[in-house]
Amino acid sequence: MKKSAVIAAVTNAALVLIIVIVAVVCFLPAPHAAATLEERVIRKGGSKDSVSLMINVYWGTDEVYEMLDILDEHHAAATFFLGGCWADDNVDCVKEIAARGHEIGSHGYFHRMHDTLSFDDNVSEIGASVEFLSLVTHRPVTLFAPPSGAYSEETVLAAESMGLKTILWSKDTVDWRDKDADICFERATKDISGGDLILMHPMAHTVRALPRILTYFEEHDLRAITVGENLN
Repeated sequence: MKKSAVIAAVTNAALVLIIVIVAVVCFLPAPHAAATLEERVIRKGGSKDSVSLMINVYWGTDEVYEMLDILDEHHAAATFFLGGCWADDNVDCVKEIAARGHEIGSHGYFHRMHDTLSFDDNVSEIGASVEFLSLVTHRPVTLFAPPSGAYSEETVLAAESMGLKTILWSKDTVDWRDKDADICFERATKDISGGDLILMHPMAHTVRALPRILTYFEEHDLRAITVGENLN
């Protein structure tokens, strides 16, 4: 074979290889940018016809039992984010929440400001509550709601390291501050839409508002489901 023919063959092969490489690169899916901190914190579910009550608990044991009865009456489910130190003092109530089919998430152990904690301290604070709640209910804990909504990169990383999703809310009743059943109802229902996560606490006025809130959902064809179900 002449030298010119060899060179032509090599050149053609190189061109074919380049074309193949370009084609493969063009058809590969574009790499996804790493999710930002805000994108890793969940504030709304994906359901189109359901909403979720997220009830944060560090007090109000009697009110929790009343809420459970009201939820039963309306065939509604909720997610109770429990503080570990409260749960430790109210084991029977924790078991009752689980027995009635509601979801239990972590709300930390001592209601600390998680945005001020190191990664290791976040792991310790969250992990202690997860371990205790799992032991009491014999169910895995998969959700974490930071007290006061305070979190940092270390908080979310710590939760993720334990297989937990960090949850905040899309609607806040602010019932811990504004002790009024009508205000609680208004904030829980105004402009409500599928996927909303509604924050509340076991307060006497919240208990009074709860039947009205659940009735409003029913009248607007919205089911009350757990946060976990809403996310899925």
